[in-house]
Amino acid sequence: MARIKYRFNTKTLSYEKIEADWKQRSLKISTFLVASIFVGLIFFFIGAKYFDSPKEKLLKQENSQLKAQYDILNMRMSQAEEVLADVQKRDDDIYRVILEAEPIPKEIRTAGFGGVNRYKKLQGLKNSNLIVESSKKLDQITKQLYIQSKSYDDVIEMAMAKEKMIASIPAIQPVSNKDLKRMASGYGMRMHPIYKRMKLHTGMDFSAERGTEIYATGAGKVIHAEISRRGYGNNVIIDHGYGYQTLYAHMSSFEVRVGQEITRGQTIGYVGNTGTSVAPHLHYEVIKDGQKVNPVNFYFNDLTPEEYERIIEFSSQQTQSFD
Repeated sequence: MARIKYRFNTKTLSYEKIEADWKQRSLKISTFLVASIFVGLIFFFIGAKYFDSPKEKLLKQENSQLKAQYDILNMRMSQAEEVLADVQKRDDDIYRVILEAEPIPKEIRTAGFGGVNRYKKLQGLKNSNLIVESSKKLDQITKQLYIQSKSYDDVIEMAMAKEKMIASIPAIQPVSNKDLKRMASGYGMRMHPIYKRMKLHTGMDFSAERGTEIYATGAGKVIHAEISRRGYGNNVIIDHGYGYQTLYAHMSSFEVRVGQEITRGQTIGYVGNTGTSVAPHLHYEVIKDGQKVNPVNFYFNDLTPEEYERIIEFSSQQTQSFD
């Protein structure tokens, strides 16, 4: 209940009741309202600054959860980078070494993305650094995975070519020689049976009965098949690719023709005594990049280490050649 106010009238020497007019009442009400609004605003701003609304609390909680998810994502991407680095190391240091290929340069594997700033739209946001770094890491992993995928495509192609090369390179003895007793004369300086002087013997002689089967020592194509009574006599040359050729001489006959594709172990002819030969035998040569090399280094497919040592010992003896 509002208090009643009085004032003393000096003329009548009495107290008179003070009656407020509408202007005074309006001013008082307006002052009260303004003061109330001002105080309310103060409390509102203080509350907004130091106390979260339910919606703000929910948004902050969601933001915290998102940040935690980004941290987990970054950790998993780091683990993926470690696995990818191990795969890249195996690719460069094992697979490409075995296949005799150059490793992929590091600057190609780790190259960034050129051009405009692809992360500009992510900047300026709260926790934008975390988002940008995660995006960069993901892009880098994606690019490296693409490069590694292309590398494995190359490795598969090289492996297939390597398989073909392994099947093509001379790797077995040209006649059946399990007991190694058919090894008659090796590569090197030998006494020529006709000229009776030391001469470089450019192949290996395998003594065998006339008609003994002769086998191709690697896959390839016949590029020469000659019937002759001189020199190598009846002889065949097979081109194996990769710089390798093999020559089979003094044959009694052969079963192949020029241009024919040959597989390793296929019978190409038979042992004879044609040309400048003093006894039935096969003269066998291996030619690498145009140079005749020691065939003893190309029997690794059908010899044990012990047998290989024995055949090296036999081939190094200074015996007379058969041609």
